[in-house]
Amino acid sequence: MRKKIVAGNWKMNMGLQEGLDFAGTLEEYFSSKPAACGVVICTPFIHLAGAAAVLKSGQVALGAQNCASEQSGAFTGEVSPGMIKSTGATCVIIGHSERRTYYHEDDQLLNKKTRLALESELDVIFCCGEVKEERESGIHFDVVKTQLEKGVFNLGSDDFKKIVIAYEPVWAIGTGLTATPEQAQEMHHFIRGLVENKYGTEIAENLTILYGGSCKPSNAKEIFSKPDVDGGLIGGASLKKEDFCAIVEAI
Repeated sequence: MRKKIVAGNWKMNMGLQEGLDFAGTLEEYFSSKPAACGVVICTPFIHLAGAAAVLKSGQVALGAQNCASEQSGAFTGEVSPGMIKSTGATCVIIGHSERRTYYHEDDQLLNKKTRLALESELDVIFCCGEVKEERESGIHFDVVKTQLEKGVFNLGSDDFKKIVIAYEPVWAIGTGLTATPEQAQEMHHFIRGLVENKYGTEIAENLTILYGGSCKPSNAKEIFSKPDVDGGLIGGASLKKEDFCAIVEAI
């Protein structure tokens, strides 16, 4: 039975103390009321070490939102996968649509980051998804297929098992639009089929695929009810305890 996960992506929000206080609030909540799924918070780099010290119960895992494409050296301002691992974090988001769009990260770079993260014993939440124009022109399946083929499909089976896929309909992030549960299921089913063709039925059936497009308490239960949707990568709603906990409980 594949693992269900709800991961909160804080993006570029909260100062250090505010973030640590919030992590403490979630730790208190989920240590007293363990979730029926994996719970992850992906924080800005400045919070990682402090949050790792706060999240003591093991009920909430910790991840980063990005990593460098090199492990060390003269790369001012970058944070390597090894450095992330040293803070106590256990996973990293790679290929988020905002990284692809604003920082022009391409599939080759994202593949390199993924390999380095896995070498550093970090699990990877690998994002894929289409923009509005690609959806409207009917090439959304081709776009996602290419992103996966170039980003992660050259990994060996053992490494691929450490990957979680997050499908982001980019047109539904921060726009107020949301893919219908049927649209989410359609793409998740398509992704699972691609993985089955590449890695076989067992790996495909055990792959966790998250939905990452304006998921909120009001629609989470219906989206999560779809057979190929295994949880969510939550943006804005992960910054409010009541909303994030409600989405977790929708599993």
